[in-house]
Amino acid sequence: MKPRLSRRAMLQLGGGALLGAWAAQSRAPLAAPPAGGYRWRNWSGLQSCAARELATPGDEAELAKLLHEAARTGVPLRCVGAGHSFSPLVPTAGKLVSLDRMSGLLSHDAAAGEATLLAGTRIGLLARLLDEKGLALRNQPDIDAQSYAGAISTATHGTGAGLPALHADARALRLLTPSGLALDCGKGRDDDLLQAARVSLGSLGVIARATVAALPAYHLQRKLWLLPAQDMLEAAPELARRHRHFEFYYLPFTGYAAAIVHDIRPPGPASRPASADEDMLRELRRLRDWLGGMPALRRWTARRLIDPDLSELAFDKSWRLLSTVRPTRFNESEWHVPREAGIACVREVIDKLERRNDVFFPLEFRFVKADDAWLSPFYRRDSCSIAIHAAAGEPHDYLLTEIAPLFRRYEGRPHWGKLHPYGAADFAALYPRWSDFLKLRRELDPKGALLNHHLRRVFGVPA
Repeated sequence: MKPRLSRRAMLQLGGGALLGAWAAQSRAPLAAPPAGGYRWRNWSGLQSCAARELATPGDEAELAKLLHEAARTGVPLRCVGAGHSFSPLVPTAGKLVSLDRMSGLLSHDAAAGEATLLAGTRIGLLARLLDEKGLALRNQPDIDAQSYAGAISTATHGTGAGLPALHADARALRLLTPSGLALDCGKGRDDDLLQAARVSLGSLGVIARATVAALPAYHLQRKLWLLPAQDMLEAAPELARRHRHFEFYYLPFTGYAAAIVHDIRPPGPASRPASADEDMLRELRRLRDWLGGMPALRRWTARRLIDPDLSELAFDKSWRLLSTVRPTRFNESEWHVPREAGIACVREVIDKLERRNDVFFPLEFRFVKADDAWLSPFYRRDSCSIAIHAAAGEPHDYLLTEIAPLFRRYEGRPHWGKLHPYGAADFAALYPRWSDFLKLRRELDPKGALLNHHLRRVFGVPA
């Protein structure tokens, strides 16, 4: 009988000490904040800052006062949500603003298929609130801890060849600016501002509320199965065409990839097996730890331990299946390439990753439909998204020095919230409305009250 990659057996083979070491390494010391200040660190522990304070406005009047003060004093202001951005969008020596007290559903209109919410609402909470009204988001990202404003501001997305990113379903936004303006925009009402504000990195103002498209609540069936990696690459375009949601994870040094599809089904009793994601991740890491210096033996061992017949079925409400919990922390770089180039690009990325014996984290490959937001990585371009990861506390520089140049050859646009080496000149070449966005940013925030060091580099604004 062929031996299988038994999660339980693998877990009995040690590694607890290594896990502890990784956890310790992932948290570098924080700089001391000013007296009475606030120390902040992102989810992975890579980004941190010592801010003057963390402000938590409870309504638009309090938020407007904070913005006015930033413009008046020159003390910069950055918004912070769940801290799930890996790029340094948040760190500031000025003030941090959390919209956690500006959270909740304000109204809904089932007939119109929309709901209005406060922009600090976390995606997971929004999904539950909509469900109580018999509604659901059209799609969700694979984690739901982010605030709505943070998620759309960085073009956070799920997967589905016919489904756009989250921001494309923002029908109207209210934006408060440092110059004291409260700007309402929507389709047919300042459409240009809407397309600029949907993905704006918190640089045009602070999004206070949003009206979003919502569908009648629906159920999904999820299926997961394994395929040899080469078969998965061949099958991916057709699987994306046939299923509402399709993605795959390439499992390094195993020769296999895991396919995941979600399709709408009639309501029924929920059935959700316990997630095996963390167990599989531990097994991949242990194989790397034991056999990383012997890649041929690592591949040979993995192919004899892995169960090619592994499959899982789950059924539940959409919001309970589309987003998952990620206990293992990591750093990530993600790039969006033209859909027609997706498979060719990911083949090169996989080949590159398999030349590094320290790699064990799965690569994630997704499909996203085009939209019209000026700074959307999917701007008028159906795309494939390729995400590469390194465990928190482990070296990750190769994501930018070795892998990012591959994406450049495919005209890849980096995820705004994930690691990338690009600056203003790179983005100007990738985004047709780049100069229009920069002009609007100067008009709405002429003193740069909403910029930090990273955004000045991104926009080409001198310090």
